[in-house]
Amino acid sequence: MPLSHDYHIHSNYSDGRPLPFMIAAAEESGLEAIGFSDHCNVSEREAMIEAKHEYGFALDLTYERRWQAIRSLSERTDLEIYDAVEMDYDPAEEARIRDFLAEAAFDYAIGSVHAIDGHNVQVSANFAEKSDAECRELVDRYYETLVSLIDSELFAIAAHLDLPERTPELRGYATEEHYAMVADAFDRSSTLPEINAGRVLDDYGDFHPARPFFEHLRERGIPFVPGTDSHRPAELRDRLPVLAEEFDDHALEAIRLPDL
Repeated sequence: MPLSHDYHIHSNYSDGRPLPFMIAAAEESGLEAIGFSDHCNVSEREAMIEAKHEYGFALDLTYERRWQAIRSLSERTDLEIYDAVEMDYDPAEEARIRDFLAEAAFDYAIGSVHAIDGHNVQVSANFAEKSDAECRELVDRYYETLVSLIDSELFAIAAHLDLPERTPELRGYATEEHYAMVADAFDRSSTLPEINAGRVLDDYGDFHPARPFFEHLRERGIPFVPGTDSHRPAELRDRLPVLAEEFDDHALEAIRLPDL
């Protein structure tokens, strides 16, 4: 059965293509609803501020403008378009995140752990010179931070749960104990995990969460939200059928708004 909703799409308001291009791809793919969840952080840490400026991530300043664009574009399509956000999470910044989310009043928020100690876990160069012990400690901290994200109840969705697996230098350090710890956190929380197709057709070649992690969540009966994590129209068109097949293969029912 084709998926009708995709809750994790990016636009030119962070690191994706313009809103109209992404909407057209969603229409061509037969979707009924999409959520624009552009990257955002409200950190006061220097490294995060520098990265935000360098990559042009400014949704904390432009969210009202994007909301107006979404409202205007919604009048020209049958798609349901959700005004969402993907927030960088750090436990020390919970108060700032909570205040911003209350102010912005998005339809829903996705929480992600992209960096530990200011080091993006997707960038190989950050870890090429680190020892096994250092990499293991960093992965430990990644999963501990992910549990804090889930326990915070700030977000409807937690994104790409095993993100370090994308990075060859960090791949393989995650353990069954990590997966069980995170699955237990979801079991006691209203936050939902996504099945993220962001690298399934690329060099990584798997979904997030990968199979061993997925099984821990399935054992607890935890439902999933679908997300292609698309930044370009071609990504949306290519990833959506593969994501739909993953849901079908495991007889999963995709969670939809207003159940988020």
